[in-house]
Amino acid sequence: MTEVLTATEIAAKVKSGETTARKVAEAALARIERLNPILNGYTDITRDRALASADAVDAKIAAGADPGPLAGVPFAVKNLFDIKGLPTRAGSKINRDRPPATQDATLITKLEAAGAVLTGGLNMGEYAYDFTGENAHDGPSRNPHDPSRMTGGSSGGSGTAIAAGMVPLALGSDTNGSIRVPSSHCGLFGLKPTYGRLSRGHSFPFVASLDHLGPFTRSVADLALSYDLMQGHDPVDPAMTERVPEMTLPEIGKGIGDLRIAVAGGYFAEGLHPEVVEAMGIIRTAFGVSRTLDIPEAAAARAAAYLITMTEGAALHLDRLKARHADYDPDVRDRLLAGAMIPGAWAVKAQKVRRVFRARMLKLFEAVDIILAPCTPCRAPKIGQKMLDLNGKQVLLRANMGLYTQPISFIGLPVVAVPLWPDAAEGMPVGVQVIAPPWREDLALRVARELEQSGIARSPVAPEPSA
Repeated sequence: MTEVLTATEIAAKVKSGETTARKVAEAALARIERLNPILNGYTDITRDRALASADAVDAKIAAGADPGPLAGVPFAVKNLFDIKGLPTRAGSKINRDRPPATQDATLITKLEAAGAVLTGGLNMGEYAYDFTGENAHDGPSRNPHDPSRMTGGSSGGSGTAIAAGMVPLALGSDTNGSIRVPSSHCGLFGLKPTYGRLSRGHSFPFVASLDHLGPFTRSVADLALSYDLMQGHDPVDPAMTERVPEMTLPEIGKGIGDLRIAVAGGYFAEGLHPEVVEAMGIIRTAFGVSRTLDIPEAAAARAAAYLITMTEGAALHLDRLKARHADYDPDVRDRLLAGAMIPGAWAVKAQKVRRVFRARMLKLFEAVDIILAPCTPCRAPKIGQKMLDLNGKQVLLRANMGLYTQPISFIGLPVVAVPLWPDAAEGMPVGVQVIAPPWREDLALRVARELEQSGIARSPVAPEPSA
């Protein structure tokens, strides 16, 4: 089976008997083993486990049992998810010395219960403190649409794996934009759910009050299905609520005729490269959106998000920094050390800004249902690029690629990243954030589905690169 299919297409073929989970797994593993030496998306390939899981799916089908909605679907996870039998790297050198995980992350368990087949752990920025996808220890993830370019981070390997067609489903994390930035650079659909919606159980943290986990796919149907299957309360994660899971898959085809949509202006329109300006224009025209919202204090929210990230991240890593500072990526180490020196009064003020900004955003959602904003200021930069041009001003790329994502994850709103392909991007994708009120992932997915069905948003598999 050589055709690259979506998750829903694979599951349908496996359940109908047109193919077997074993054949799907073997084809996926062959593609991974062929492309990974070039693209560097995987750090761990769980070949034996994948084949055993696939055989178990086929055995269920042979016995007349339901193999699950994701029957035989290969998937992979950012290597900060616990994978039983492997040390949880979290993109670091230090964590490789930890004992192997004794159980899987909660979301892995949920996907496998639905019939999905785990193929391995994915490359990422060290300790998730990264927007580039460049790892100092494992090397950079490479963008399948142009291997000289970044995937974005920190879920860079997730972006590589999906865009290259290695697997149709991958999981990543998003603290300040680490699902939405790779989605933008690699041309994927990605979901950052409401804070507390999906369990972070048995994953390595970065900033507990900002961390989210979520899926990447090449179709909105796959995104909604995997999201639905991963819902459900988990007492291991203190951020989770007791909310009843809401099945969004039946909702995504309802259209958008009843939705009030606006485009974020002001802060979210500054510093955009021409390809992103074009993408935002395309989406305005597609929906006939004339309303522009100036989101108050977005710049202050972004600054506060930065302070909280630095202080909480530093607190988590202080003992490691003292004992093994030389084993960190210098860029990550220096930002964590800076966070350890931030005055406590600044951190307190940042939390106050967070509360005020959240209240103001919720007030805006009384007048609109969806806010559209860019994911990134530009298409994927070249690997190794250090500076980013914003309105003629040169700023550090690694710190500023999340310029438009940080204020949103800062207050835990759900977002679907959708990929557009404007002419000005010269064959590379650009992502747009579809932002919804808390707990209304269904609304964001409806808008993403409408864009996908119209052909405006699409996620093609990249051509195979040559060695």
